[in-house]
Amino acid sequence: MSNASIGTLLEALPYIREFHGRTVVIKYGGAAMEDPALREDFARDVVLLKYVGLNPVVVHGGGPDITAYMRRLDMPVEFVGGLRRSDGPTVEIAKMVLVGKVNKDIVLRLNRHGQPAVGLSGDDGNLFRAARQSAPSGEDIGFVGQIERVDVNVIRHVAEDYIPVIASVGADAEGNSYNINADDAASAVARALGAYKVLFLTDVRGWLRDPSDPESVVSEAHADEVEAALPSIGGGMRPKLQACLDAIHGGVSNAYIIDGRLPHSLLLELFTDAGTGTKIGPAR
Repeated sequence: MSNASIGTLLEALPYIREFHGRTVVIKYGGAAMEDPALREDFARDVVLLKYVGLNPVVVHGGGPDITAYMRRLDMPVEFVGGLRRSDGPTVEIAKMVLVGKVNKDIVLRLNRHGQPAVGLSGDDGNLFRAARQSAPSGEDIGFVGQIERVDVNVIRHVAEDYIPVIASVGADAEGNSYNINADDAASAVARALGAYKVLFLTDVRGWLRDPSDPESVVSEAHADEVEAALPSIGGGMRPKLQACLDAIHGGVSNAYIIDGRLPHSLLLELFTDAGTGTKIGPAR
């Protein structure tokens, strides 16, 4: 083994000791779900977390897959404030794709890399109780839900022996189904579980001060700074930052936005001094 490899292991040791027995919620999405090599890296990384004593919980979306199937069916695709406009047929497609395809693909990869995983959705065991939400502008965007309650007992029972993999769909008390933004779902799960950390994989290097400049990554920020900047932020980064804030306000120690296009970005963030992406902590 090279000196560099030994150095990496020694650097990781205090983090492994600190995180042992802790719950880490990972929002899985973007290129890390689409690129075959990155999919395998992610599965190996999550299995490694379980082997070294962490309790990983994966929450996933699958926006590109939903969009691809909708376009095959000549259905309109529209986003408002980073959220998908979702009528009844859109929610039906979302559930079919997220629960029936994407979730099972993730579970199979984790199983194959050495840790048994179990797929869940918000409907299983009444895991999520959802309610209709509007876009940030107040506009009605259909059956898009926000999570009002998470039944953590469902996750905890599964997590005793398996890696939970949760698809971001749910229903209200009347049985109406909702498409739920996966960032929001991961934040809600992290808060309900009292997770130590929550990590959001995305397709940029982190939160960019200037979205047109990939070098303008904010490496670390406090919740009050994010809150001040949020009104001026649009697109898909807005719900991610809001989800980070919600997690922090709910008692999660730190939230991270990391570049899922980087191989093993999950391990680099958790187990090295340098880390990657943007770390968001409590207000000062």
